[in-house]
Amino acid sequence: MDVFLVPAGREQYELYTEEADEVPEEAPVRPPATGGFFSRMKHRVVGLFERLKHRFHQVLAEAERDRRRGNAVRAHGWFARVKGVVMRWVAESVAEQRLLWNLRRADHASFMFPDDLTAGDAVAVLRKQLGKDFDKHRFWLAIDSLLMVGSAALIVIPGPNVLGYFFAFRVVGHFFSVRGARRGLDIVEWTNVSSPPLTALRQAIEMDPVARLEAAERISAALHLDHLPSFFQRIVLRSTEQP
Repeated sequence: MDVFLVPAGREQYELYTEEADEVPEEAPVRPPATGGFFSRMKHRVVGLFERLKHRFHQVLAEAERDRRRGNAVRAHGWFARVKGVVMRWVAESVAEQRLLWNLRRADHASFMFPDDLTAGDAVAVLRKQLGKDFDKHRFWLAIDSLLMVGSAALIVIPGPNVLGYFFAFRVVGHFFSVRGARRGLDIVEWTNVSSPPLTALRQAIEMDPVARLEAAERISAALHLDHLPSFFQRIVLRSTEQP
């Protein structure tokens, strides 16, 4: 797994990867529950979460297909339009959390950083970012879990429980992110690699948007990263909006 420390502004960085998330082909099948009441309840809760994870991966795959098509398929009907909005939000969530989701399965990873940083400084940024991500996603995991349970009351309303699906997606996403951040801090063995192209990316921050995009496209080609230019433009814009 390759992880990149992407400059976003003065002393600002974002972690980035393009590792694809694995999608299980079939839903998990669990044996019938046995034992007492609490054993059966645990079996049901675990089974529900496994089904949620499977559906989560299916939604990710669908969002990835839509992104690659450029959302070319025009939606018809209110539900299709709502679904289109949700899928665009999912695609953005994938871009933001793909790193953490993939770290939860990693044992080794290459950490590439601008070569105008020392390895020690770059690793300090990496650990600080993973620590912040762990705290943030743990907080929202708790909040969205409560909201998901509360949204179950809407099951009496005819039609799909869109709000319930929304919070279920967020719960699984935050759960994966918490696991990934913790694994990145405690288990993953990192190989540090200085990268001149990432330093050139820092120099592109002060360019006008058109020149910055052109520079990012050249650098992304050198790093063999297809979606780095759009990610870079987004985080630079975000950093300029911060006080």
